[in-house]
Amino acid sequence: MSLAPRAVLVHRTTEYEELLARHGTHGQAAFFLSARGRSVEAVRERHERTRRALAEVAAAVPLTWRQTRVERADLDRFLFGPEDVVVVVGQDGLVANAAKYLTGQPVIGIDADPGRNAGVLVRHRADRARRLLPYAAGAGATADELTMVEAVTDDAQRLLALNEIYVGPRGHQTARYTLDLDATEAPPEPQASSGVLVGTGTGATGWLRSLWEQRSSALTLPAPADARLAWFVREAWPSPTTGTSRVEGLLDPGEGLRLTVESDRLVAFGDGVESDALELTWGQTVRLSLAGPRLRLVH
Repeated sequence: MSLAPRAVLVHRTTEYEELLARHGTHGQAAFFLSARGRSVEAVRERHERTRRALAEVAAAVPLTWRQTRVERADLDRFLFGPEDVVVVVGQDGLVANAAKYLTGQPVIGIDADPGRNAGVLVRHRADRARRLLPYAAGAGATADELTMVEAVTDDAQRLLALNEIYVGPRGHQTARYTLDLDATEAPPEPQASSGVLVGTGTGATGWLRSLWEQRSSALTLPAPADARLAWFVREAWPSPTTGTSRVEGLLDPGEGLRLTVESDRLVAFGDGVESDALELTWGQTVRLSLAGPRLRLVH
């Protein structure tokens, strides 16, 4: 017999909980914030809204289903199953945090604090969970298939991301590497920069768009479901040994961007999560391209 669906509720520790963990009591947290011109009551109110949303979603899970919860910090240790329906209760960024650990499971984004989130990925309110859960588990559920990006090293390390992958120095040093494109006959170009960003249409609403606007780029950024990626080199530096002729472009299916490291150490991380990074050393090569998996975000 097949297993009953399991609702996996993904959430993150609230700012109020972090304050209590750091300062011990509500009073101490209030004193800490007041010294910085902030009110602890506003922080606690957001905490209460988030916890109410999480409780409402948990109560909406059908009685015949299994359910569990996973905090953002534990995602890399959690084993998702094929029968899971993933319910992200929080901010848009939390959907991106969970995406790289999934293999096609349907995802429902619940906005835990309406009015503060853009709602690009957390599209639903908590009171819709009772209808959405059985719908998402059914055969007729419709979902947006959002493109993802992957980085694969020459020693088979792999990293997935929903928004973008950054390759560069961990701090403020200069990244040195050779850049090569699959879809061109031009020779590889040695470069020195503050890093390279390769992202999806979902990421084109964030960091990618910032770079695109800063340089008044003529590129047409992809939409979230487009099977294309955009890439940008940040602050490329011209010198007798490094060039700046390749600083932006698009990648279609089957095409990749290759970086061969010429620094002591670079990192590659996805969606801003530096704690889950690939460590790259001198002479190592990493290829960035469209990922096979897509995020199934339920309408």
